Amino acid sequence: MAEYLSPGVYVEEYDSGAVPMQGVSTSTAGFVGLAERGPVIGQPQLVTSFADYRRMYGGYLSQAGYGDARYLPYAVEQFFANGGSRAYIMRAVPGDAKAAVKTAGVLRITAASPGAWAENMRVTVTPSYKAKTQVYEVKGSDLTLKNADGFNAGDVVELFDGNRSAYATVKSVLDRVVTLDAPCSLDVADRRVGTAKYIRTCEITITARLDDNVEVFENLSLKPEALNYAPVRTSKSDLIKVEVLERKAAAPAPAPVKDDKKDEKKDGKDTPVTPAVSMTSIVPYDLCGGTGSEMILTLEGGSDGTVLNVNPSAYLGEDNGPGKRTGLQAFLENGTVSILLIPGVTAPEVQAALIGFCENRKSCFAILDIPQELKKTNDVANFRDMYDSTYAAMYHPWLEMFDGGAKRTAYFPPSGAMAGIYARSDNERGVHKAPANEIVRGCTGLSTLYNTGEQDILNPIGVNLIRSFPGRGIRVWGARTISSNGLWKYLNVRRLFIYVEESIKANTNWVVFEPNSETLWGRVTRTIESFLATCWRDGALAGTSPDQAFFVECGLTTMTQDDIDNGRLICQIGIAPVKPAEFVIFRITQKTAYE
Repeated sequence: MAEYLSPGVYVEEYDSGAVPMQGVSTSTAGFVGLAERGPVIGQPQLVTSFADYRRMYGGYLSQAGYGDARYLPYAVEQFFANGGSRAYIMRAVPGDAKAAVKTAGVLRITAASPGAWAENMRVTVTPSYKAKTQVYEVKGSDLTLKNADGFNAGDVVELFDGNRSAYATVKSVLDRVVTLDAPCSLDVADRRVGTAKYIRTCEITITARLDDNVEVFENLSLKPEALNYAPVRTSKSDLIKVEVLERKAAAPAPAPVKDDKKDEKKDGKDTPVTPAVSMTSIVPYDLCGGTGSEMILTLEGGSDGTVLNVNPSAYLGEDNGPGKRTGLQAFLENGTVSILLIPGVTAPEVQAALIGFCENRKSCFAILDIPQELKKTNDVANFRDMYDSTYAAMYHPWLEMFDGGAKRTAYFPPSGAMAGIYARSDNERGVHKAPANEIVRGCTGLSTLYNTGEQDILNPIGVNLIRSFPGRGIRVWGARTISSNGLWKYLNVRRLFIYVEESIKANTNWVVFEPNSETLWGRVTRTIESFLATCWRDGALAGTSPDQAFFVECGLTTMTQDDIDNGRLICQIGIAPVKPAEFVIFRITQKTAYE
C-alpha cells in the first residue's frame, strides 16, 4: 500500500487489464548425430545456416568412413534448403573417440573436441608483449616507469640493460610505480630518448588454423594470477583447449641474448654474449619472448572411434547434470526447440528414446525415419507398429538428392527435409496448417515409388508417404501422427496444442504469487481469451465466432476452497482445432434440363 503522510495530490498507476501474450516459436529444430568436429558436452549449439554448421561442425561425411551414421550434415543442409531458419545441433561421438593433443614445454594444446579432424590443424605459438617502456628509476623491487599502461599484477616482465636480460613477476602497480617480486639486479634505469634499455611484458600469442577457420589469441600469460591467463582467455575457442602444466622447480637453461654491438670484435673473435638471468623461478625462457622464435605444433592422436558401428548410447547420451549432458539428454537444457530428430538412425531403442523424450517434455515433436531397405507395405507397417505416440510422425521413402561430398546423387532420410517443411509451413501459414501437399526442395527422386493403393494401407496407420506426381513434382502426401487415438491422429492438431500450451506457460509467469482473488481470475481469463481470439482470427481454431472456437473458465467453478487455501489457481481452457481436409469428396449427380 502507498503511504499518504502529507496533504497533496497523488497519481498512481495500476494494472487491471489483460496482459499481452506472444506466441512461442514452433519452427526451431534440434538435431542429434555424428559430425566431423564440434562440442560433445553441454548445451546444443545454435546454427542459422548450413555455412554456420560447417564452420562449427565440419563438412560432409563419407559413406566409406561413416556408413549409416553420416547423415547429420545432409539433414541440416536439407532443413535450411526447405525453409528452416534456426537449428540446434548436438554432436554425438562413439565412446572410444579421442581428442588430439600436443605438449610443448609447459603448454599442452588439446583439440576442443574428439576426432581425427584436429590432425589437420596447425597451432602456432609466438612470443609477444602487450606493453613496453623505459625505466626511469629503480629502488630495490620498485621501478618507476615512463608509462605503466598495460602492466598488471601477475605479469611476467623482461628487464633489459642493453646487454643482459632478467625476468620477474609484477606484484602490484600503482600509478607509474611497478613492484616486482624480487629486487632488480640489472641497471635498467635510463631517461635518455632512444635508449636500448627497457622493461616489457612477456606473453605468447597462440594462433589455431583449420582450413578457413582461424582463431588468434594475443598476449597470453602462463601465470595463473595474470588477467590474461592463457587457459582462461582461450576457454571459448572452438578449436583448442590450452593447459599450463606444473612448472619444474629449476628454470631451464636460458637462451643467449645478442649484444647490441654484435659487429664489434675483440682479440679477433666475436664479443661474447652475456646470458640472461632470472631473478625468480618463472615460466620457461623459450615461451616468454626471450628467443624471439615461434613454435609450430601439430596435434596428434585424435580418433573418431568406431563410427561404422555406433552404439545407441552415443545418441541417447548421459544426464550428468547441468553443463555436462551429452547426446539427446543435452536438450534438457534447451527450451526453444520444438522439433526433434536423429536423422537416419532407425534403431528401435534410439527412436523409442526420442519419442519418450518428447512425450516427457510435452513441448517438442519427433520426426522419425524408416529404414531405407524396407519397401514392401507389410514390412513398413510392421516397423511402424513398434510405436504409438501423439508426439511423433513417421515418413517414407528416402529422398534422392545431390551428395555435396561425393559429388553425385544419393539417397537420404527424409527427416531433415521434413523438419524444414514444418518450419516453412509454420512461417507461411501457421502451425495449424498441416505440413503436407508441400514440395520437397532439392529432391530429384525417391528410393521407392508408392501408388495410391499402397498408400491406402499405410496412411491409416500413420505412415506419411512422400510421393511423385506427374506435373506436380515430389510432394509430402500425409500429415498423421503414429497414434492410435483418433483425437490426435493429425500432427498439426498435436503441434497446435503444443503451441498454445507453451505460449500460455511462457506468458503467464506474472500470475505466480499474485493474490488469488476474483480480480486475478478476471485478468487471467481476459489475457488468455485475447490470445485465443488472435489464434481464431488467424485460422487456427474452428468456428464462426470466438464462442464456438474456445472457452476460458477461471473462478469458483474451477477451484474449490481447498485449492485456494493451498495456493492453486486452476484455469480450464477448451479449443476447437481445425482439422486438415484430408479427403476431398465431390458428389456429382445427373440433372435433366427440365428439373
